[in-house]
Amino acid sequence: MPRGGWQEFTGPGGFSGQSSAMERPDISQANPKEQQAVRVQRTRGGKRGKTVTQITGLALPATEAKALLKRLKALAGTGGTVKDDLLELQGDQVTLVMDFLQREGFRPKQAGG
Repeated sequence: MPRGGWQEFTGPGGFSGQSSAMERPDISQANPKEQQAVRVQRTRGGKRGKTVTQITGLALPATEAKALLKRLKALAGTGGTVKDDLLELQGDQVTLVMDFLQREGFRPKQAGG
């Protein structure tokens, strides 16, 4: 007889049927690339004076966002990360990112200075 009340994997298929907070709904089909309000900006806030390029407004599932970031990092030759709904690339890569996103079918706009 199991003790305690913890049951992580219950229900058919081993899962409880509840969606995790980490899962994102498939929103890429509901909002085509051309209609997404993608913003690209350079910023230094909270980065110890280092310049980073931020990409916001991408309505992509987590796996697609990571794949897109991987291609951007290889193209720019820099590091980067995914934070919530934000992609960050190290350095001033605004023009490179703008060109890349346009080739991918997005309509990016430069935000900030």
